[in-house]
Amino acid sequence: MKHVIALDIGSTSTRAALIARDGTVLDHLRRASGHERGAQAVAECVLDFIAELRDRGLRKYGEAARGVGVAVPGAVDEGRGLALFSANLGWRDVPMRSLLSRPLRNLPVALGHDVRSAGLAEARLGAAQDKDRFLFLSLGDGIAGAVVTGGRIESGAHGFGGEFGHLRVRPGGRRCACGAVGCLETVASVPAIAEAWARASGDPTATAVHAARAAAYGAPRATRIWRQAVAAIADAVVAGIGLLDPRTVVVGGELAAVGDILFVPLRAAIAERLTFQAPPEVVPAALRDTASCQGVALLAWDLLAEAQR
Repeated sequence: MKHVIALDIGSTSTRAALIARDGTVLDHLRRASGHERGAQAVAECVLDFIAELRDRGLRKYGEAARGVGVAVPGAVDEGRGLALFSANLGWRDVPMRSLLSRPLRNLPVALGHDVRSAGLAEARLGAAQDKDRFLFLSLGDGIAGAVVTGGRIESGAHGFGGEFGHLRVRPGGRRCACGAVGCLETVASVPAIAEAWARASGDPTATAVHAARAAAYGAPRATRIWRQAVAAIADAVVAGIGLLDPRTVVVGGELAAVGDILFVPLRAAIAERLTFQAPPEVVPAALRDTASCQGVALLAWDLLAEAQR
C-alpha cells in the first residue's frame, strides 16, 4: 500500500499517521510534543517518530513511505518551509522543513499550517467536498480558520491568513499569548473555557467539555461561561462572513465534538448578528482528530505529483 507519513505538531502532543493516496488513514499514533525544550528538540522527536513510522509502514504494508507532511500551528510560510510564529509553541521563524529535510535526505517534506491543512482535508475528503467556497474554523487549544475557494486554501500574502483566534473580539479583555488584548482565544479556546469553569466550579480538573455539559444541564455559572464563549465565536464568524461571504462555515476541533450544545446556540447567535448578509450553512467537520494529518498528507502527495511532472 503506497503511503506518506503525516504529523500534526500540537502544543501538548503530536499526532502521526500513515496515509494512502486517497486520504485513507492506515495507521494512527500519538505522543507528547515536548515543545518546552525548543524547536530543535521537537524536530529531533519528530525525526524519531518518522523513523518509527517508516518501520511500521514497511512491516505492515511492504512499502517505504513516499514522502512526509508536517502540520504546525500558528503562522506558516508553506513555500519557504518556515514556522513564522506560534503563540502556543513559543516559536518564531523556525525553519522546520530544513530541520527535517537534511536528515531525511531522499524523502520530500511538505510543511503546512495545521488548520489550513485540516480545511484542505475537509474540502477534498470531508464535510465540504461539494462546497465551492467555505470557511473552516477549528476550535481547540488555539483557534484558527481557513478560507477555501474552489478546493484551494488561501494562506494570505505573508502566511498569516486565517488567524481568527487573534481577532480582538473583546477589547479591554484578557491579554493573549500573542501580546494583544481581548483575542478570541482568551474567551473561547479550550484552555480559556476550562480555566473559567475550573474557577467557577472549584474543580481544578474541569475541562471545556465539562463546562459544555454543565451548561446543557442548565448550571447557571456554566451557562454564563458557555454563552460568553459562543457569543465571541459568533462575533468572529460574523466578521468572517462580512469579509469573505462564504456559502458554508465548517466547524471542527475539540469543541465541535460536543455537538448540538455548540451548534444550536452558535447558529442562533450568528443569525441574530446578521443584517443584510446572506446566512451561510453552519455544519460540523467530518474528519475530527485526523483532519490536519490527512490535509498535510494531501500536500505531500501534491508535492510528489509536482516532482513527477
